[in-house]
This record gives sequence, C-alpha cells and structure tokens, in this order.
Amino acid sequence: MLATYVTLPSMHSAETLTQFSTINALMQGIYDGPTTFAQVRRYGDFGIGTVNHLDGEMLALDGVFYQIASDGKVHVISDREKTSFATVSFFRGEHSAAVPKLTSFRALQDWLDRHLGSKNYFWSVRIHGTFPVMKVRSISRQHPPYRPLADVAKSERIYDYRHVTGTLVGFRSSPYIKGINVPGYHFHFLSDDKTLGGHVMACSVKEASAKWDSHRNFQMMLPDDPIFRRADLSPHDEAALRNVEQ
Repeated sequence: MLATYVTLPSMHSAETLTQFSTINALMQGIYDGPTTFAQVRRYGDFGIGTVNHLDGEMLALDGVFYQIASDGKVHVISDREKTSFATVSFFRGEHSAAVPKLTSFRALQDWLDRHLGSKNYFWSVRIHGTFPVMKVRSISRQHPPYRPLADVAKSERIYDYRHVTGTLVGFRSSPYIKGINVPGYHFHFLSDDKTLGGHVMACSVKEASAKWDSHRNFQMMLPDDPIFRRADLSPHDEAALRNVEQ
C-alpha cells in the first residue's frame, strides 16, 4: 500500500501566523525583547504588537511598520528598533465582504463571527472604512523597574475620534490560546492619512469592507534572554487581561 504524504507549507508562508514572545510575558512587565523589526519583517507584512519599553502601539500594514505613540502621533518604525511582543502574517485577503452600518465594536465582532470560519483556527482581519466613533488607546514609554501591564494600563492615553476613515488591523484567536495571545479579537487602527491610531477599545461603522485569511499554522518565537528565561509565566490572570484589552 502506498503512503500518501501531505506537503506542509513553508513557515514563512501566508498560511502561517507568527508570534514573538507571549501575552503573559507582557502582562508581567517583560517589555524589552531582543527581536528587531528587520527580523519580524521576514515573517509578515501585516500585524500588531508593541515596541520595546512598551512604547506605544505597533501596527503593520502593507509591509510598513508603524508606531502609534502615547501622544497619538504616528511614526514609521526603523528595522533597527526592537519589539517585546508582536503577531504578524503575510496578508492575502482570500475572503471579503461589505460591512453594513454597525453601532458598536461588539456588533462588528458579532458580524465577523457570522462570516469567519471555525473558532479553532487563527484569522487575520483587515477592515477599511469610515468610522463615526473610534476610541483608541496608547501606552506611554515605560522605564525600569517595569510595572505589570495591568498597572501601567491604568494610566493609558485614550483618544476619541469622530468620523475617521482608516483601517483596522487585527486577529481573532481561539479561547485555547489563553496565556499565549489574546483570545478573541484584537485590533489596532490607523487612519488613511497616517496621522492617528491606536489599540481599538470601541468603534462604530458607517460603511466598510472587510478582508480576512485563515491560518492553520502557528509558530512562536521566544526571546533568548535572561529575563525571559527566569520568568514564571504559568500564572494567567484572565480578568486583568480583559481589563487591559477593553
């Protein structure tokens, strides 16, 4: 009997979602990573995360990596800069649909749930449109000794924008990813004129178009540094993570 072999895709391919470090490490205050954005770029042109020292929010779109600083300003990230946490993919937009008028972020997530497939896979999602309400946050650059993320987030900068046009970049992860990444949806926003953005906390939709890809391959790159090696990453505070994200 002849065996049948399945050809596995390259771990640099569009089918693969790549993550650097873990959300539990970030929650504990491990804000300095050894990975440069030149290295991250090898694994994706689309994604979200942060910059070392927890210096604002990171968003990658069309191969350009942006930092949304705590003052709300947007900067292009150089290849030399480093990240302590990032999730990226090579975005293709295999599936697409027009998004109707929606009054809340929850309604948008419910709409996506009806269109995306199995919650046991990873999904990258890109939504471009006009948003009557866009509430975002960004966290200020931190200095050692670092406090846990739940404490730092209490002093985050929050911005409420009205009638902005731009792009949501993010992912939906399965509940089984607890401690590794953020279960459910995690989005960052960037305006079309590249002048504002941040981690999405609330929004409404006037009109938009959505594209998405599924990922059945997941790989994680863990930092090779003393702080990460010594950290106890077994505790997972789901309530604290929910507060940080929302």
